[in-house]
Amino acid sequence: MGAGHGHRLHFHGHSVVHRAPAHLKVLALLAFVLVVVATPRDWYAAYAVHLAVLVGVIVAARVPFGYLLPRMVIEVPFLLFAGLIPFIADGPRVAVPMPGGWELSLSESGLVAAWGLAVKGTLGVLASLTLAATTEPTDVLRGLQRLHVPDLLVQIMSFMVRYLDVVTGDLGRMVTAMRSRGVDPRSPRHWPALARTLGALFVRSYERGERVHLAMLSRGYDGRLPDPEPTAGATR
Repeated sequence: MGAGHGHRLHFHGHSVVHRAPAHLKVLALLAFVLVVVATPRDWYAAYAVHLAVLVGVIVAARVPFGYLLPRMVIEVPFLLFAGLIPFIADGPRVAVPMPGGWELSLSESGLVAAWGLAVKGTLGVLASLTLAATTEPTDVLRGLQRLHVPDLLVQIMSFMVRYLDVVTGDLGRMVTAMRSRGVDPRSPRHWPALARTLGALFVRSYERGERVHLAMLSRGYDGRLPDPEPTAGATR
């Protein structure tokens, strides 16, 4: 039960980006995201520069774009929300001609807001996926430790990475059992059964967490986790 889910995002390579210290890459990602967020929405040339810098890093890392783009599906809900803004925002309206002779009325301020949300979200997600593709999950956690992120937060993220595959595996087996009994989780008619399944999964995950915590305490856990990979020359 290792960090299998995190390894699915990692693209094995030996580029200069892969070899860079993890804490420096985390700082670079944070700085990049802050600059993107602080960029005014109407500075279109600046966003082209941001994209060029990000593409340059991806090319230097030799990570195929075909590897990153399918994983950007995670931002689809944000893009859908951005697509609704021009329809619900107030202010001056602009008529967009549509096939069939009818016009679509959209808010001008909503269009600008949707553009800003979509482009900033896309750049942030692509930058985060680039970090994940060039850095092992354990290296990211060690980088956060070097940056003096509170140890409790690092431990929580460590357990999330470690047990995410376990929880998704449980969910997959439960969905398979539902389908074998004639329940289709995608059908609204069977959503009550799906809700009960998710509730059972939550209880099972909570109980597993309690057992893991008790096992840690029985082995001398004092609030800090040992380094899984001791440095060379360390005594046992």
